[in-house]
Amino acid sequence: MLKRRVIVAGGVIVVVAGAALALAWRPALAPIAPPPAASFAAPQIARGAVLASAGYCATCHTAKGGQPYAGGYAMETPFGVIHSTNITPDVETGIGAWSEAAFGRAMREGVARDGSHLFPAFPYEHFSRLSDDDIAALYAYFMTRPPVQAEAPRNTLPFPLNVRLLQAGWKLLFFRPQRDEPRADRSAEWNRGAYLAEGLAHCGACHTPRNALGAERRAQAYAGAAIDHWIAPPLDASNPSPVAWDVDELVAYLSTGVTRYHGTVAGPMAAVTRGIAQLPPEDIRAIAVYFADLDGAAARADATPAAVATALARSAAGGDDAGAPLYAAACASCHYNGADGVNPLRPELALGSAVHLDDPTNLIQVILFGIDALDGAPGVVMPAFGRALSDADVARLAAYLRATRTDRAPWPDLDKKVAQVRATAPGAE
Repeated sequence: MLKRRVIVAGGVIVVVAGAALALAWRPALAPIAPPPAASFAAPQIARGAVLASAGYCATCHTAKGGQPYAGGYAMETPFGVIHSTNITPDVETGIGAWSEAAFGRAMREGVARDGSHLFPAFPYEHFSRLSDDDIAALYAYFMTRPPVQAEAPRNTLPFPLNVRLLQAGWKLLFFRPQRDEPRADRSAEWNRGAYLAEGLAHCGACHTPRNALGAERRAQAYAGAAIDHWIAPPLDASNPSPVAWDVDELVAYLSTGVTRYHGTVAGPMAAVTRGIAQLPPEDIRAIAVYFADLDGAAARADATPAAVATALARSAAGGDDAGAPLYAAACASCHYNGADGVNPLRPELALGSAVHLDDPTNLIQVILFGIDALDGAPGVVMPAFGRALSDADVARLAAYLRATRTDRAPWPDLDKKVAQVRATAPGAE
């Protein structure tokens, strides 16, 4: 009887394993000779360039100091480092031998030309929404870039997470490919914004928290998340900024990186705004309309004057704790805003999300490492104070801003948090 059970169990295991392998296996697609650049229409290439910029493809597919799109960019994950691939038309190390069908399958299904599964660090779950025309334009653009021979460094994922075949199991659990389906109860502008934000710009990849296996928690879409040593703030109604992100503020932020009531871009978001800024103005506005709806900005619009007045009053009142002298010496000369209004080039700290978030990481990052002229307001630099201020000084300054610029609870263990950010952030290199 035992022998029979063992045989039956073994048979079941073989059948299940066979079925799993059949589901996981994807065929290789035939290689092609790289199509000549002249085979693509100039308007299509130009459109692909704009789309690639708005999807900030170069940001993730270019190593520091490397050639554009040649890959090798190191993406830190909780499971190890994954390096981006070469997407130039080099035949040996890039996508030169990829047909448009192979490129489209990778974008929409996360499967490479050779049939191997791509790691979800590549946001194919978002790109699955892209239209055929947009896929074709992106393909035309990448296949007309200068080919670069560059092999990506080895990833550091441990076994069995490094087995690409097992990514099929992850997809079975979490991947739900979606083509864009406009909502009948929303405007054409809103639907265009949703298409761009959910697909090409893959905003949820940074602003949505993930589960233990690295999948986005769909029930908490845009609730905010930790990413690349920063905090991507919530983009829904839980955003703690005193002034709602209305359409005008979002348009300014996405097109220039500077807003009157929310300060300037910093960290990973800087590259995003530079990319999205290349879209036509009507597309940028569509994205703004979409997120203003998620944020509930219209319902909060009447509160803006009072929120601004409160912020200015808080700043004027200041405080007399241990952080006050540090603020007076390091910050006041640039961040002071008078009663006559808010100067966007002198961000009012009482209005910015950094002092209102539950996590002080973003504020600490900016104090320690500053914001350079490329990332912030044009021609304006936020100096780095990491060398001038000790961890205790930065903690006192952060605590002072939290206490005097908000009505939120103090951040706990600030000294420890400052030390952690200083030690681990890329700006520390």
